[in-house]
Amino acid sequence: MTTAVRETGITQEPSTTTLAQALAERLEKGAQALATLASGLTESQWQARIPHDERPIGVVVHHVGTMYPLEIQLAQAMAAGQAIEGVFWDNVHEINAKHATEYAGVTKEAAIDLLNRNAAAAAAAIRALSNEQLSTAVPVSLYGDAPLTCQFMLEDHAVRHSYHHLAKIKAALKG
Repeated sequence: MTTAVRETGITQEPSTTTLAQALAERLEKGAQALATLASGLTESQWQARIPHDERPIGVVVHHVGTMYPLEIQLAQAMAAGQAIEGVFWDNVHEINAKHATEYAGVTKEAAIDLLNRNAAAAAAAIRALSNEQLSTAVPVSLYGDAPLTCQFMLEDHAVRHSYHHLAKIKAALKG
């Protein structure tokens, strides 16, 4: 049985809606920026490969949309005090490789639609979390069983995901 730990370093905790709302808004802003960039790409740009990643830009846009539900599922488990076990970076790389193969021909419309739908659902799920849930810390196998908060998991994965790939896509388009 895993015991959840509450982080208590904040002197004045923001209201539930303020913290959850801010996280959700950051996720929405990143997803919108990625969707906006993606919608203006030519077919050649859509198919261009991202250096050091080797996946086409279009596949990566679809990937971000695909991952939101899984990232939220992990964060919700953490919010409920459940440790994340058996998830390692090799699993992440395997999921990404399988996705790249299965969606090699994804259309711009399908990828952007998925990105927008799943970003909206992810933001709604984040808004439903309380400050107590966001501050729940449990061991996370992905990080060597370090006790991490739900908020960290959201920020490092769902919220950051679109920004991370947006920067790589912009760099690929410049190069």
